[in-house]
Amino acid sequence: MNYDSLAELYERQYANYRDDIAFYARLAEREQAQDILELGAGTGRVSVALARRGLNITGLELSPEMLERGKAFAAKENANVNFVLGDMTEFKLERQFPLVIAPFNALMHLYTISDQDRALEMVQAHLEPNGAFAFDLYQPKFGLEGVLRHEGETFLEADGSRLDVFVLQRIDRAAQMAFTTYFLDSISPQGNLSREVLELQQRYFTRFEVERWLRAHGFRAEFHGDFDGSRLRDSSPHIVVIARV
Repeated sequence: MNYDSLAELYERQYANYRDDIAFYARLAEREQAQDILELGAGTGRVSVALARRGLNITGLELSPEMLERGKAFAAKENANVNFVLGDMTEFKLERQFPLVIAPFNALMHLYTISDQDRALEMVQAHLEPNGAFAFDLYQPKFGLEGVLRHEGETFLEADGSRLDVFVLQRIDRAAQMAFTTYFLDSISPQGNLSREVLELQQRYFTRFEVERWLRAHGFRAEFHGDFDGSRLRDSSPHIVVIARV
């Protein structure tokens, strides 16, 4: 799917999300990894935060619009990030990294088994010997399907305009796909209402499916349920993985 149309909403929704930053920063320190490759860098939220800690970040991103927003964000924050336009299933950077990361559900945009396998092949090709591959996914727990929901996302602008985000979700459990429709309702300072409709697709994973996938490519992995290193449980919000060949 084309993520360009989602770039502005994504940037608004997650500009202040920080739950994962400390985890990836601590991991880089633990691994003594000065150079890091981020897959699915988006608008630069994680890349810029790590770069500001003095790390050398290469951020790979498929969406040109996301990438441009990431570059602008990095420039605003005086962060040196090497953003690269590319597909995580097929890229060649001519170098390897001690740490490769795919934060914030980035791997959930690998919709087919072939995509997933090619992405892991790319990780292996760009990972130094004894390097680590870390990523996080959300646990597949969903709200009411087919119900239009307002989940508290309202953005107020300086000019008096307002944006409300409504969500409608459909889950295809046989395909392990989550389809989310966003309805963006804007009210101008004059009281005029307009609506924009955006679509998001995600392929969700289960814990043992991920382990089998990693093992098939020679990775051994440790699993956690959150960024604090806690045990993965049914109630855990995330599946946090650190894998090595």
